[in-house]
Amino acid sequence: MASSPAYAEHPDHEVVIDPEPRFARVSFEGRAVAESQRARRLDESRCPPRIYLPREDVDFDLLEPTDHGTWCPFKGQASYHSLRLGDVVAENAVWSYEDPFDEVAEIRGHLAFYGEKVTIDSSD
Repeated sequence: MASSPAYAEHPDHEVVIDPEPRFARVSFEGRAVAESQRARRLDESRCPPRIYLPREDVDFDLLEPTDHGTWCPFKGQASYHSLRLGDVVAENAVWSYEDPFDEVAEIRGHLAFYGEKVTIDSSD
């Protein structure tokens, strides 16, 4: 993608991405959806911290793409997936930035999960 003009317009807004030092596990209805030693932690001003896991560490058999999308002036266009396990569905519980702005290029190829819809555990 390109650089986001939002950073110059809002110099007080911070987005910090660091390696998540702990093993990260995401589960839905008791079943592991993702497990990774290579997750990234994104801390953004006025937002809860989010863990982004590499695509290859996510069980895509449980994900269904949706038409939902959102725009972030600091990260770009997000696309979404719902989680399905049998008849239980968590709508738009997973998102990714397929072509993020240069400032957050580290989350390309990673997915994040709403902690309100899944269980996210990190351990040493």
